[in-house]
Amino acid sequence: MSAASHDEATAGRPRRLRLGMVGGGIGALIGDVHRMAARLDDEWELVAGALSSEPGRARASAAALRLAPERSYVDYATMAREEAARGDGIDAVAIVTPNHLHAPAAHAFLDAGIDVICDKPLALTLAEGRAMADKARARGRFLAVTYNYSGYPMVRRARQMVRSGALGQLRAVQVEYAQDWLGTPLEASGHKQAAWRTDPARAGNAGCLGDIGTHAYHLACFVSGRRGQEVMAELSTLVAGRALDDHVQAMLRFEGGVRGTLWASQVASGAANGLRLRIHGDRASLEFDQQRPDELLLRQQGGDETLLRRGRTPAGATEFLRLPGGHPEGFIEGFAQLYRDAALVIRARQAGGEGLAAAPDLATVADGLEGLAFVEAVLRSSAAGGTWERIETP
Repeated sequence: MSAASHDEATAGRPRRLRLGMVGGGIGALIGDVHRMAARLDDEWELVAGALSSEPGRARASAAALRLAPERSYVDYATMAREEAARGDGIDAVAIVTPNHLHAPAAHAFLDAGIDVICDKPLALTLAEGRAMADKARARGRFLAVTYNYSGYPMVRRARQMVRSGALGQLRAVQVEYAQDWLGTPLEASGHKQAAWRTDPARAGNAGCLGDIGTHAYHLACFVSGRRGQEVMAELSTLVAGRALDDHVQAMLRFEGGVRGTLWASQVASGAANGLRLRIHGDRASLEFDQQRPDELLLRQQGGDETLLRRGRTPAGATEFLRLPGGHPEGFIEGFAQLYRDAALVIRARQAGGEGLAAAPDLATVADGLEGLAFVEAVLRSSAAGGTWERIETP
């Protein structure tokens, strides 16, 4: 295709949005996931990064990703300042570092007038998260949080069904997230991911609770449309010598009298990535298992079970699909949906509209604050021996 033909083919199509990344260098799984997801719908192009706190690793990572050398930065503060000064600077930054760097990195980019897409949990504490929310509001920027399971097509279908009243009056929510990868003291072997996730200085005061318990809680709230009001919980550390929890069990009271249970464990032998949600109403219930991401099981009160498949239902979820029915969509596509949502927000705002209205299902700083409020209530409850504790309104 000639240059002229290419210009004609792309005439009227907006440019790819420019993405920067903090963290996520060579060997970092979540960095690879974010990069693949951002590319999937052709809305984003990675152009800059502060990919590691180790200069040599940062340079090697940037070279491997074909970033221009001048846009590989030694730290996030320099990156925020210099990208904001460029005419072709980044439109948003993805923060994929250990938890303790989420807040300082987000502040640097928000101060520079750059939108932020932050891995979860939002911050180490609710107070830290509230300061981030205040900064985003003051600077007129959005701060998205990658609760990626909310991007699954059938999770959004379930949310639509609950909203439509298909289940009737909600009664109970059950959510569990089971893994086994920390079933041994992996952190003692020098395993990088295990080391920081079990280190209070980098992960905060919540181990399994912050890592996957917040995913489970957000999924329950997202689909049910109800926020938790109170929690009674027990945190356990089942691997001897570990500094943070690796097993969580909790009872929840949601808005409107809905009852709930939450179990999260990273020491559940044989479990790979077992995130499962059940929502019970007085007419029907729904069940979602992320290891079968294209399916929802609908059970009628006193009646039949119906298996709903992604892309083969009469209506619903079609705006979230990328492949024909029968071709699974899951983890990467869930992240990709959040990047598509973020792109919709930026493009709507550039067109003079109300940005967040363009993607109402995007997990934002409000969702991140809700997760932090949940974490702090669980920590208080467990420390007090399992008392009922109020989940603060962020």
